[in-house]
Amino acid sequence: MGKFEVQNVDSVKMYKIRKTLEELTQQSGRGTELITVYIPKGQQLHEVMTQLREEQGTADNIKSDLTRTHVVDSLAKVIQKLKLYKKTPEKGLVVFCGALPREGGGPPGSEVVKIYEIDPPKDLTTSLYRCDDHFHTDILKDMLQDDNIIGLLAIDAKDAGWGLLHGDKLEVLKQTGSGVAGKHRQGGQSAKRFQKLREMELQYYFNRVAEITREYFIDIYQVKGLIVSGPGPTKEEFVNKEYLEYRLQNNIIATIDASYSGAEGIREAFAKCSDILSNFRMVEEKKIIERLFQEINTNTGLGSYGLKEVIEMLKNNIAGTIIISDDINMSRIEKTCKRCSNIDDEFIEQGKRIARKTEIKNQPCSECKAMDSEIIDQDLIDYIALNA
Repeated sequence: MGKFEVQNVDSVKMYKIRKTLEELTQQSGRGTELITVYIPKGQQLHEVMTQLREEQGTADNIKSDLTRTHVVDSLAKVIQKLKLYKKTPEKGLVVFCGALPREGGGPPGSEVVKIYEIDPPKDLTTSLYRCDDHFHTDILKDMLQDDNIIGLLAIDAKDAGWGLLHGDKLEVLKQTGSGVAGKHRQGGQSAKRFQKLREMELQYYFNRVAEITREYFIDIYQVKGLIVSGPGPTKEEFVNKEYLEYRLQNNIIATIDASYSGAEGIREAFAKCSDILSNFRMVEEKKIIERLFQEINTNTGLGSYGLKEVIEMLKNNIAGTIIISDDINMSRIEKTCKRCSNIDDEFIEQGKRIARKTEIKNQPCSECKAMDSEIIDQDLIDYIALNA
């Protein structure tokens, strides 16, 4: 069995893009005043800036004074940002800009023009300009979908199961019975007739499996490879007689002996093919988690868990690998005293950070008791990535 190579993914970069898109999706303008600009790879930036200046002229026709001001200011900010680039980034560039409410809200006119730049994770081929009441994020969201998809088929004469491995997810798609009679004939049937009927049933079953496999792994999901597993010789017969559509037949990367077929066989096949799929995020994560538990259970001192413990190891520069859940949703709040420069920090759920920042702002410095301080907050994963 050969090793199946996949494109490496910067998980921190993907997290930041995903987090930014979640934030942008929740934003809405008071009018059609939120700017979205997609610049494909290879496009000249001066062409984009020329278009945006033309849009500034068009914006003069907007009736609402506030909306007109927001649009003109946002376009100017995008143009100024693009001037900082010598050329379009290698994969393209996406810019979102608009007048957004301040933290805690406020009346119309109190909005702040904010700009977001995103380097797309894949080559951007779409050119787009929109001025709308929302940001257009769908193109970038589609880019976050994992292209490294592997199909799994676990089959024997009793049943078959289909699964999908993509990114950090193993998904069982379907399981079906074969309808093929067992190997032992019923009384009154000749052995020859029974064998012929069974072969016909098996052929019908194989054709049905091949059709479902095509539907899943070509029509619905475009898999990069197919792993076939199962007990006994059924899987080899299915593969060797080439029931599969030729694109799938040519894309089989392994045939694995297993104890189970069906849904349980999918999970078993994944466990048995980690050497082939070693670059897959889910396989990498599984190995890291197993190592963590091993270090904790053997009391080597090399494994630790819990936010407080991990942050302490990070600050002491003794953390080798840090495991973080994608949905942790926590922020670090830092308070710096302007008199004595003392720094206090704490970690809190992101939904509570605005109220907590107000509380901290109204508390004296823990060292000199001064009230004048600067408060900043930062996504936990951003903080860890910067300090790791």
